[in-house]
Formats: sequence, C-alpha cells, structure tokens
Amino acid sequence: MDALLKTTRRDDLIAAARRMVPALRARAAQAEQDCKVPDETVAEMAEAGFFRVLQPRRYGGYEMDPEVFYSIQMTLAEGCMSTAWIYGVIAVHNWQLALFDPQAQEDVWGKDSAVRIASSYMPKAQVTPVEGGYRISGRWGFSSGVDHCDWVFLGGIVPSPDGKGGDYRTFLVPRSDFTIVRVWDTLGLRGTGSQDVVVEDAFVPAYRSHRSKDGFDTTSPGLKVNDAPLYRLPFGQIFVRAVSSSSIGALAGGLEHFRAYASKKVSVNDFSATAMDPTAQLVAADVAVAIDEMKLTLFRNFDAMMARLKAGQALEMEDRVHYRYQSAAVVERCAQLISRLFYSCGAHGIYRDSPLVRIFSDIHTGRTHVANNFEKVGRNYGGVLLGRENGDTFL
Repeated sequence: MDALLKTTRRDDLIAAARRMVPALRARAAQAEQDCKVPDETVAEMAEAGFFRVLQPRRYGGYEMDPEVFYSIQMTLAEGCMSTAWIYGVIAVHNWQLALFDPQAQEDVWGKDSAVRIASSYMPKAQVTPVEGGYRISGRWGFSSGVDHCDWVFLGGIVPSPDGKGGDYRTFLVPRSDFTIVRVWDTLGLRGTGSQDVVVEDAFVPAYRSHRSKDGFDTTSPGLKVNDAPLYRLPFGQIFVRAVSSSSIGALAGGLEHFRAYASKKVSVNDFSATAMDPTAQLVAADVAVAIDEMKLTLFRNFDAMMARLKAGQALEMEDRVHYRYQSAAVVERCAQLISRLFYSCGAHGIYRDSPLVRIFSDIHTGRTHVANNFEKVGRNYGGVLLGRENGDTFL
C-alpha cells in the first residue's frame, strides 16, 4: 500500500508540474522583466507540494527519491528555466537542512514547515568564533530566489586555531539578519532574481552551521533524526544536479518550439521548407536523442546510489567522481545543442519574442555556474582514472 501511495503521489506531482507549463510560458517575459519569478508561481509550486519532495517526513515532507525532484524540475523548465532553477535550489535546501543539527531544523520549521531557504555558498563570510557559535559578516552574490525565502544558507571558512587552513561551513541565517541588494541584471536566467545578500556582524549559533566535510563523508548531525537513505547521499551529488538538470528541461522546451516553427517555415529566399532541410532534420534528431540520454543517465546514477544506500553500502569514490563529471557536462552539451537549434531558425529566430532566444540565453547563463565547469571536473576525473588522487570534495 505504501509503495502504491508513493507511486500515486509521484505521478500526481509530475502531472501538476506538467499542467503548470503553459502558465510558466505565459509568465516568462514578466519574470524576465521583473528579474523575479512571480509570487503566484511560487505560491502554486508550494500549493502543489513541490518544495516538500525532499523534506523530512517529521516536518510534513515526502522524503521521495531524487528522481521525483529532478523530474519536476525538468518539467517546469520546459515552461520557464528561471522558475525551474529557483525550484531546484530552494527545494534542495530542504534536503540540506535535514542534515543540520535537529535544533536548527526546529528553528526553521518548528512553527511553519513551509518556510523556504535561499543560499549563496560562496566562501565569503568573515568568521569570528565566539562563545556558543560565530559572528559573521560579508556580501554574497547569486542568491537565486532569495525574495521568496525567509532564511539563507551562506558559505564561509572557519579559521583553524593554528591559522593554517580552515573548515568550510554553511551558516544558516534568518531574514532579520540579512539585507538583499538588487544587482541582478543579466543576459539570461533573469527571472531567478539571484541578488546579493549582505550580513553585518550577525551571531550564528554553532548548531546552525554545517560542515562541508560532514556533507562529503555523510556524517552530518541531522542523520540522527533523519536516517532515511535519501539523507545519506553526498551533498555534492544532489546539489550539482539541481543547477544542471533544468537545462535538460529547457532544451526539451526549445525542441518543442523548434518543431512547431520548423514544420511550417518556408524560406522567403528560395521557398525551401525548413522541414526538408537536412541540417534542421539532423539537429532535431540529435536534440531529441540527447535529452533522452541525459535523463536516462541522471536517473540511472541516482538509482544506483540509492540502491547502495538502501542496502547499507557506502558509495564508491570513483563512481562519485564519474557521476560528478556527467552532471557538469550536461549544461555544456545543452548549450551546444540549443545553439544549433537557434542557428537553424535563421534570421527570423533572432527576435526577442522568440521563445528560443530566452532559452538560448538561459542555458548559456546556467553554463557559467561554477558547478557546471565541466573542464575542471573532467580533468579531475581523468586524473583519477590515471591513478592520481581525487582532488574534488564537492561530489
């Protein structure tokens, strides 16, 4: 019965995301103009239960496998990649909060389990250890969807006592302790509203911080109360897919627009039909197959990780490096393919009211995220394959 309920809820959630796609397309221009996903869109996602997919059951969450989370995100991206992007990074924070000390979880969700968390993991905090915790100050960039959130995760390095090196942590800060600075005016992903966040000498209790090493080793304090296999996934595996998978959905939306356009387009120069153009035919086929391959890889990787964790087994480090590279390579592949679709539209495709223009800009902007730097990640993986030590802790 429990399995049937899970399947029904999974199907219902993905169907709800599919029903939102037309509205997201209709609102995409407004989101771009406002540099913010509309409040009504976020309210609809919350009402549908999307933000609860990875949230612990003890706070009203669904504790569902990552496949559901990424399926929702990719579906939303077919309508608006900015919406899917903020869904990915906000909803994944409910997963990360489950790794924090139980008191931190109670601070956020104790009175309202629907509270949302934004982030900027840049190690920008100026950290001073004090009795009971830390005082932090700093300015962080790229906090996607922060306008829709009441808390924020902020990155920083706690200096070691000997002054050599430090301990990277994520600090959990309430809305009363940070200010939003509106700087977001970008080529793409404008609707994400990824503004700057400023904190001036705020106290953060020690229990409201999370060590990166615990996320890497899966030894986080929250596992004492949230012991489902879902929360034993390494942080680096689940987060990086939250900033790459929306590109797959956006590319699928781009292919849908291209098919509608190219099936009817006839050149004014030589009266040839785009549908008969061998280049257009090939790019349509390549994009369709690539989307299928990238989704299969995404789901296969998480199925493999979840199977090992459910069996009580540790994840193999070489597998983690392999999966990390596949995640980073996704957006580069999507960027190349959306470029080919864009070029195949010819001169008529350059107008700003063309949906492909927005999708082109959004995917290329997503490619610039540090987690999607496939060259660096690929070099590390290649080194591991050739016998060198792994140098990446974000996996």
